[in-house]
Amino acid sequence: MGEFVRLEVTDGIGTIRLERPPMNALNTQVQEELRSAAHAASTDDQVRAVVVFGGEKVFAAGADITEFTTVTYQEMVARAGALSSAFDAVARIPKPVAAAITGYALGGGCELALACDFRVVADDAKLGQPEIRLGIIPGAGGTQRLARLVGPAKAKDLIFSGRMVDAEEALRIGLADRVAPAADVYSTALALLRPYTTGPALALRAAKEAIDGGLSVDLASGLALESHLFAGLFATDDRVEGTTAFVEKRKPKFTGR
Repeated sequence: MGEFVRLEVTDGIGTIRLERPPMNALNTQVQEELRSAAHAASTDDQVRAVVVFGGEKVFAAGADITEFTTVTYQEMVARAGALSSAFDAVARIPKPVAAAITGYALGGGCELALACDFRVVADDAKLGQPEIRLGIIPGAGGTQRLARLVGPAKAKDLIFSGRMVDAEEALRIGLADRVAPAADVYSTALALLRPYTTGPALALRAAKEAIDGGLSVDLASGLALESHLFAGLFATDDRVEGTTAFVEKRKPKFTGR
């Protein structure tokens, strides 16, 4: 698909692969290729779930800092929105998405992982938001998604200090959902997502939209969103199949329609 990012589809799972050695630095080109891959995964009906994977050695060690040394304020004002929206395209994939993290997920790499629904982390991996050490802050969702995931106090601890956390701490604070040996991270992510490939795709989409959308509004608005999405699912074939299968005491065969 792109020079550094490609989408592969096997058995209903799309893998967005980052391939910019040695550290998968997320320069402007990689960001735009990520956006394209996310859009492709979103619109391909053959893709029922997605893994974001940087390879066996490293997930993504952050932005390409060489791009930051000469950029002006005026230039970054023009670029900052595109940077954030590229990661947001991953967050908005309307299907279950897991980050398979080996090596390092730092800065933009951690923000990319935060844009996923789940994070499978190698037992020797390191995660963090070290931007403060460069005199800046996370600019692609880190201050917002990290706080929503682990709470504001812990997010401030990590962002204010710029320190890295290991897999054990990441699991303890909720930044990681699974920890596995590095060699098994990708297969563990696949195993996590595989049940969703035969699930009710429209209901999964609605559940993700309700949860993510509800986090950005007050409770009453979130409940209204949930009711709207809940009612809409009664127009789907999978709702008919699921309820009928329950009554008939058999396993449903969902088609994603």
